[in-house]
Parts: sequence; C-alpha cells; structure tokens
Amino acid sequence: MWNRTELSRRAMLGNVGCGFGAWMLASLLHQQSHGMGSKALDGLHFPARAKRVIFLFMHGGPSQVDTFDYKPQLIKDDGKPLPFEKPRVQFSQTGNLLKSPWAFAQHGESGAWVSELFPEVAKCVDDLCFIKSMHGSNEAHGGALLKIHTGSDTFVRPSMGAWISYGLGSENENLPSFVTINATLGHGGVQNFGSAFLPAEHQATRIGNLASGISNLKNPELSESDLRTQLDLAQSLNQGHLKSVGRDSHLEARIQSMELAFRMQAEAPGVLDQSGETESTLKMYGIDAKQTENFGKQCLLARRLSESGVRFVQVSHSYWDQHDALRAQHQELAKQVDLPIAGLLKDLKARGLLDETLVIWGAEFGRTPTAQGTDGRDHNPHGFTYWMAGGGVKRGFSYGETDEYGYYARENRVHVHDFHATLMHLLGIDHEKLTYRYGGRDFRLTDVHGRVVHELLA
Repeated sequence: MWNRTELSRRAMLGNVGCGFGAWMLASLLHQQSHGMGSKALDGLHFPARAKRVIFLFMHGGPSQVDTFDYKPQLIKDDGKPLPFEKPRVQFSQTGNLLKSPWAFAQHGESGAWVSELFPEVAKCVDDLCFIKSMHGSNEAHGGALLKIHTGSDTFVRPSMGAWISYGLGSENENLPSFVTINATLGHGGVQNFGSAFLPAEHQATRIGNLASGISNLKNPELSESDLRTQLDLAQSLNQGHLKSVGRDSHLEARIQSMELAFRMQAEAPGVLDQSGETESTLKMYGIDAKQTENFGKQCLLARRLSESGVRFVQVSHSYWDQHDALRAQHQELAKQVDLPIAGLLKDLKARGLLDETLVIWGAEFGRTPTAQGTDGRDHNPHGFTYWMAGGGVKRGFSYGETDEYGYYARENRVHVHDFHATLMHLLGIDHEKLTYRYGGRDFRLTDVHGRVVHELLA
C-alpha cells in the first residue's frame, strides 16, 4: 500500500512536463516491479537466427482468402452453400460461399499467389515465408488478441514482447527493449503489450496511439540540465524514503527506471527524428503521399528503433474488421499499408539488416469464406495466414494449407502456441526453459503447449 508521501511525490513527477523522458518516467513510475535486471538469460540456449523482431499487426483480421490464400474452388462455388459443417461456435451467422472480389496472380521465382490488394508486397514474395495454416481458439477480438499477444485468452499473462525483453534485454542500454507504436487500447488493451507478473521494465514503451498518431513525440522546452535537476530532486526523495524503510525492491526498481528514462533523453530524440532520412527513403515508405504517410512513418520508425537496438517493435494498423463493406474497406486499408510494408522489407534488406531482423505480418484471426450479408465476412480463428521474413526463416516458401475454401487449417497446422515456440527458437531461446516463477508455479509464454516448426527454418 502506498503512503501519502509516496503518492504526493508520484503525483508531482507525473505532472512535470519533461518531454519524452518524462513521458517514459510517468509510465514507469505507475508500475509495480518485481525487481530490475537487464535480462534473464546469461547465454542463449542455441545460436540465434534473429536478433530482433518487428511485428506488423493488422488489428481486426484481414481476410486470408482475399490476400494471400488463393482458393480457386471458392471462385467456382461462389454463391453455393458450404459443403461441410461450420464451427459449433461462431461469432455471427454467415450464409453461402463468397469468392474474392480481387484477382490473384503468381509472383517471383517462388510463384507465390498474392491478390491484387498487395501489388508492392507481391514484389517481395521471394523473401517471404508464408504460414497458411495458423489457427487459434477464440472467435472474439478481445480473446483472440490476447491469445496472439500473450498465449492466453483467459488469464492475464505477459505479452510475447515482454517475454523476449525479459529473456534477452535490449541491445542498447539507453533505449527500452520493447516498443509498441500506435497500439490499440481496445480488445485487451494494455494487456496485449504489458508485462503482467514479469518485472515492469519489460512492458512496452508506447509511442502514439490509433487516435492521435505519432506526432509530437518530444518536448524541447526543458534543457538537459533542467531535466537532470528534476530527476536529481526526485531521486533524492526516493533515496531518503528508501533509507527510512530499509530495503524496498519496488522503490529500488523505480530509481533505476528513472535513470533509464533520463538516459533516453540523449538517444531517443535522434531515433525518433526522421528529418535526416533521404528523399528516396521517404518515398520508398510512401511518406510522400497522404494515403500511405501515416503507416509509412510508423514502419520507418520501426526500422530506426530496431537498428538502434530495440529488441521487439510492434506496429499496429486498424481496423480490418469488415462484416460489411468488404470491397471498399479492405481495398482502402490495403492501400494504406502495402507500399510501407514493402518499403520496410526493401530498406532492411538494402541495409543488411533483414538477415538478423525477423519481420512478422499477421492479425488475431482471419475471416470466413462464407458471406455475412452480401459484402462482408465474419471472424475466423480456424484457419488464417501469417508471413515472416528475414531472421532465419526460409525465403520464397509456403507452409501448411487450409481446406479448398479457406475455412479450416487442414495440413501442417500451426497453432498460436507453435508460432510462439518458433519465434522464441529463432531468437535462440528454448520456449520450455525461459520461465518465471509466480504464485508457486513456473510460467512460460507457451504455457504447457507449443512445438517449434522446424520446417520454417532456413
């Protein structure tokens, strides 16, 4: 229980306008930590194929049969009833089969099928590793988001970014190890990027949100000396309180967190500032066009954070939940992200970073091949598509299949727990050995499940 003195000090610090460092500081001060430590692992369990992760999360659920899972039988049987049983539990009722409004074509030496929604990503298919047989366990956005991000749709658990931060720490002591850009605060909210019972330093640092974007990231009104003075005052109050109460791991953790926030003052502004990027780079990410500018800036920021040593960066885009207006809205959303995603892949590759950076594209689930109304699709956690690039995965490769219509994962099924186990493996972590004791039990990201999908590894 906090006493009045501590609450007053925290309130005072929370209202100090110290720019980016104070923003970080306010976030860190409002968390309870179980102790500080840069990482849990003294050494990797086996050689890492990737050093860091960029997760491109398409909140809402893009339709796999309209993007990367080509189903000619769905075209042939358009308008007919589904010839097998629908799931026992459905989010909403759907009708007959609905073919994709978009044409598919094969691309690259791999001959991967991609719909016309993603013409720029289609140019990168020989660098992509598709998983066509992902499946989860929850038909609702909230539960499905939590399952993808934390491995559990029923209990509060640390997010995968927090687990990776806990295991590996940051490559840069002046930056956090886990950053989420424009995170959604709905459908599980902060739990999707929180640390739960892990030490609070492993939660994500949040930059912007879906409502406000990523503008106004720093406040130049205070000098470094002024910031140092404010921090020294806060630290002296904390140290005084620590002497009066004796050992307090929570308070000691906050003292260290505040020092990190101050160190970020020197490095973070330079990472966040994109003004030094070349005109050709900005154009590659689509930052020169209104339709792609927003997501382009986010993808460029992800690259800058990643190359500066941030271990796990998530970029979120919303809202791919087309129960109706599928044609218009999927078309618009794809145009917003297609060029920036391709730009990120090309930029990482040109800089020699793709081999050590694992890029992941996916959502909480896919959508049904059956129609909701006349122009929509319902939620479908039973079979959907993810793709990865770089970071030790096979290139120009497709693994797993859904049925002939794209409803159920049928061949070489990959559960969310398997995906997490494989992700950890690529980073050099045995998912069964990275654990944290809480409430008398050793917890891990994959709980008691998960297998590494070795077929995906280069």
